[in-house]
Amino acid sequence: MRPWSLQSRLLLVLASALVGFLGLTGFALDQAFRESSLTALRDRLQSYVWAYIAGSDPTVSRRLVLPEVAPEPRFDQPGSGLYAGITGDGLRWESASALARDLPFEDELPAGEIRFDGPLDSPVGDIFRFSQGVVWELPDDQELRLTIHVAEHASGLREQVGVFRQTLWVYLGAAGLFLLVIMLGLFRWGLSPLRRVQSELARIESGHLQRLSGHYPREIQGLTESVNDFIVTEREHLVRYRNTLADLAHSLKTPLAVMRTRLEGGDTPIAACGELLSQVRRMDEIVAYQLSRAATSGHQTFATPLAIGPAAEEVVRSLEKVYASRGVVCEFEIDPQARFYGERGDLLELLGNLLENAFKWARGRVLLSARQIALPGARRKALEIAVEDDGPGIPEERVADVLKRGVRGDERVEGHGIGMAIIQDILRAYRGSLDVGRSGALGGASFRLRVP
Repeated sequence: MRPWSLQSRLLLVLASALVGFLGLTGFALDQAFRESSLTALRDRLQSYVWAYIAGSDPTVSRRLVLPEVAPEPRFDQPGSGLYAGITGDGLRWESASALARDLPFEDELPAGEIRFDGPLDSPVGDIFRFSQGVVWELPDDQELRLTIHVAEHASGLREQVGVFRQTLWVYLGAAGLFLLVIMLGLFRWGLSPLRRVQSELARIESGHLQRLSGHYPREIQGLTESVNDFIVTEREHLVRYRNTLADLAHSLKTPLAVMRTRLEGGDTPIAACGELLSQVRRMDEIVAYQLSRAATSGHQTFATPLAIGPAAEEVVRSLEKVYASRGVVCEFEIDPQARFYGERGDLLELLGNLLENAFKWARGRVLLSARQIALPGARRKALEIAVEDDGPGIPEERVADVLKRGVRGDERVEGHGIGMAIIQDILRAYRGSLDVGRSGALGGASFRLRVP
């Protein structure tokens, strides 16, 4: 099954939350309306009881004279749904609407007691009943104790609640659909940057676009910048591989032509041996250099950060064996938080070339330092590596020459003159920089590189 899209997931979650919220809201409003309707019904029935009490007048013969006009015309209409009855002290009276209905008006309550109950089952259907016990004082310290009952059919309340429920759910449903449409529009607008990224990636794959363009929200800006870095890095790798092969082929043409000329010239093998050996050595240097360039992986957007200390110790152990006769001591000043974001081979190549150059020229001390520095506009801190020695240093006018490919600081010192070129190729792939100057601490040469 295809995974659900982000828009579908968000819409499903929020639609479920919306349905739950509107359902609970509707239930709460329905219960509140029903309770308020019951309260209103109770108050209305109680007002009818008070109207009967206020309009009635007991006689000396313990009879009750009722008001000539009923509190509500429906009391005088048979089957109207509104009923009244009075019981107590041998007296029983029912309104015209309650005649022959056999309603539950038999209960007698103490004076002042009030009771509201329902729905009660009756011959006319479910009813709500309000009852109140009253007492009238008669002459000669006599009392007339009665219970006044007023009842109303439950159909009126049910119809009222039913109409409210229908109206409520219609409006809540319409509001829910309206909110779903609004949320769908908001989702489409909110997720439009992601759809634009998807569209531009498809255009990049088809070759119609070179990189992700435009401004994106800050939440995905880091992602789009990383994708652009990744695209640029991969293209640089491809260009570098092609250039390396072309440079290798071009560089081998001259030594091969010299060797062919010597062999075709009829020289004896002994006479040609020295020249051939020189050309073979040159070809070996060219191949080593070009392979080093091709192996440079370059800036890795999603690379695992590498600690500097272990790599530096590995390189220094090897150099101390090679230059053991010189007795050079290498000191470390490495920040434990310093990290290199790239391939381990590139880090070893940088450290190896810088430290080997320092070991060649140092009189007795080499200082390797590494720390984190902040670069303007960068998302994370950059790495600064410095290698200093106490050797003679490099004259300022010779710095540009030393950095050229195949040029050595001193022809009497063993080497190929390609170490600085390899360092610059690696730094170019990582968008880094290299500064050459004089060491303030040791007095010799100072090579300081920065890698974003």
